[in-house]
Amino acid sequence: MFEKTVLLEKIKESFASVLPVTLITVLLVLTVSPVDAGVLLSFLLGAVLLIVGMGLFSLGSDMSMIPMGEYIGAQMTKSKKIWLVVFLSFFVGFLATICEPDLQVLATYVPNINPLVLTWSVGLGVGIFLVLAMLRILFKVNLSLLLWICYIGVFIMAFFINPNFWAVAFDSGGVTTGPMTVPFIMALGVGVASSRSDGGADKDCFGLVALSSVGPISAVLILGLIVGGDLVPPDMTPEVVHNSQAIALNFLSEFPHYLWEVLLALGPISAAFFVFYFICAKKPENAMTKRTLWKILVGLGYTYIGLVLFLLGANVGFSPCGYLLGQGLANPDKGFWRLIIIPIGAVVGYFIVQAEPAVHVLTKQVNSVTAGAISRKVVLRCLSIGVSCSVALALLRVLTGVSIMWFLIPGYAIALLLTIIVPSPFPSIAFDAGGVASGPMTAAFLLPFAMGACKAVDGNAATDAFGVVAFVAMTPLIAVQIPGLIWHIRNLTAKKQPAEAQFVPIDEDIIDL
Repeated sequence: MFEKTVLLEKIKESFASVLPVTLITVLLVLTVSPVDAGVLLSFLLGAVLLIVGMGLFSLGSDMSMIPMGEYIGAQMTKSKKIWLVVFLSFFVGFLATICEPDLQVLATYVPNINPLVLTWSVGLGVGIFLVLAMLRILFKVNLSLLLWICYIGVFIMAFFINPNFWAVAFDSGGVTTGPMTVPFIMALGVGVASSRSDGGADKDCFGLVALSSVGPISAVLILGLIVGGDLVPPDMTPEVVHNSQAIALNFLSEFPHYLWEVLLALGPISAAFFVFYFICAKKPENAMTKRTLWKILVGLGYTYIGLVLFLLGANVGFSPCGYLLGQGLANPDKGFWRLIIIPIGAVVGYFIVQAEPAVHVLTKQVNSVTAGAISRKVVLRCLSIGVSCSVALALLRVLTGVSIMWFLIPGYAIALLLTIIVPSPFPSIAFDAGGVASGPMTAAFLLPFAMGACKAVDGNAATDAFGVVAFVAMTPLIAVQIPGLIWHIRNLTAKKQPAEAQFVPIDEDIIDL
């Protein structure tokens, strides 16, 4: 009964998240950018699957992925063996990444590199940087310092690589921190931080996603150096279905694929947890109750079904509509009016981030760890504003063909400078937010939307359309730190030293300033 009540609440939350972008899209295709009726019907069916899938996934994540991550994090630090922390962190990071569905999608867009080579390389990158993130928590290393070192290194490396790989590399940093990876890694950080008894441990549990996102960027840049050449993305023009039977068959034919894909994603990391648990549970003090284990098993079932439905709705229902919508809005025949795609994209971006499953995991953990001092609404509002700006910038780049570095370098420079000024834990939360904002909805709707627009203006998809995920991952780094900057200025105005100032609740009035 309790699970049924919670599930209904989760579905209500997902309905509120998905409804705005659904209504906006329907309004657009009925007015300024018409699409085939079959595409619209597929989109509406996809929206229903998204709502149910996100509700089930959110409930399952709370019941299984988060407890599993916290248990592993707490047990491996309890052993006080650094080698064990290093090994498990690398293993979990690598395993969770190569199983991430979003990474499999990105791999199909990079024909110059074998998908298996790309996947394993990115997995190695995440594993190495997750180890770095764990050691940072244990040894209390300043996150801002590490981020400065990592991103300066990344941008220096980028200028020795073919520019065709820049957008794909930064996109990979976003898609690898998706719905499979984020709940587990964030919970792992909470578990590791709980082993520390100092007052700053709760704030240091953030930042794992931030550092883990650097690994894929570095890995793809290195692959670009080895492979070289130009990227020629495949034609993503969707096959239009014209009747209800064809639509049903389209969804049903893809259903087994996502059943298998999510099983491959969820199976290995679940098996690794239970092997680890049964080793640790030999000591009675490390054992869970049967009720807790059963709850985790049921939660894994919810997670599996929810993610299957979510990915099916996003990729089969939303992706074709996004591509055709972008192509129609950017049609050169519209002349000056095609610039309307920029504000429209900004509005879509504002609402679409609220439909990302991992966003809800992050906002809930922020609210929990800070005891409500930083509310979910504040973080979600900042994310929405950031993603709105990112989509507008990405579409401006699609129409103009400007190099992505003209945006990424100043964007990351501002974000890194803010980490020096803004008090903890805002920088950690902001860089984690950049990772969670760029999930399945970005890959399945915004990327096709940008590629459709790029096709309409006869642009280079590899250099112009790719990069929308990178923008979505970048702008929240600035947007989420703004409330912290305002809080800092208020303390200075009150003639208090930042280190001694009390951490007061951050309410929505700060965002409204």
